[in-house]
Amino acid sequence: MPTLTPSSGGTVDGAACDRLANAGGGVMSTLAGAMRAGQQIVPLATPGKDISSYEVTPGMIRMIAGSAKSDVSGVWISTDVAKDFGLTKGSVMQTEQGTMSVAGVFDWPNDGRDTRFAYAFLVPVSASNGTFDECWVRQWPQSGQTGDLLYSTLVASGSPSNAGVTQVNKSFDSHYDAQASYEQRMTRWMPWLGLAVGLMFGASSVRHRRLEYAGALHSGQSKGAQLLEITAETMIWSGLACASSVALLSAYCVRTSSADAMTVWLGAMRTPCAIFAGVMVSSMLVGTTIRETQLFRFFKQR
Repeated sequence: MPTLTPSSGGTVDGAACDRLANAGGGVMSTLAGAMRAGQQIVPLATPGKDISSYEVTPGMIRMIAGSAKSDVSGVWISTDVAKDFGLTKGSVMQTEQGTMSVAGVFDWPNDGRDTRFAYAFLVPVSASNGTFDECWVRQWPQSGQTGDLLYSTLVASGSPSNAGVTQVNKSFDSHYDAQASYEQRMTRWMPWLGLAVGLMFGASSVRHRRLEYAGALHSGQSKGAQLLEITAETMIWSGLACASSVALLSAYCVRTSSADAMTVWLGAMRTPCAIFAGVMVSSMLVGTTIRETQLFRFFKQR
């Protein structure tokens, strides 16, 4: 998640930052939002304890909300704050700064990302409400033009500004290669393994019935009719098995994928489809090797 952090606060155009969400053009997933430091909030339940707050644009709320609805009618709090004060979505919290309604709770794990939001209030404000300190962008896959887009949100001023682009998630540096990591995953061989298993099952299913097929040829069945029979029978049992696997995997992908379930589903479908293809091909190939002249040899080997 790259972020633009100017050296002096109040130089980012919030509206321009939020509009960066449209920069992906449908090819990549992009979310963007601006933030600035707010006043310290003191809950009435803990008079001696103040909590940091940040004023954020609606785009930032969409970024941190994840799959939840990005409601900007109230403040958003981290899960740690929610646990300590017993708050949930829709709760009302009394503070020295006034009554605050909780519009949502967001998760901010300690996984290398910027820790400022780990225990804080996020107060939604209009993107046109003044200028902001920082513009954050979450983009996948990342584009080499992200830095230029972030710099475009700066507000021109007469004083020099040493703005820079840094990573919010420090655990990943600029050399992280997602494509290489995906290509080296442990499950990359599963479709090929599925194809091998399918070839074995298809060949075995025909070989176990070769005496029946040789007898049918001896009784006058044509080879073309026999291959059509093998194809139809194999398609029924292997097709039902493939359809069942696809249904189960589809339900699992939709239920467990946090984002872009279709991409995960397309990757998961490769293995059952490879098994189905292997079964169909091997059953037809083995079926072509069966001859009427082999009937008595098959009968002796029974």
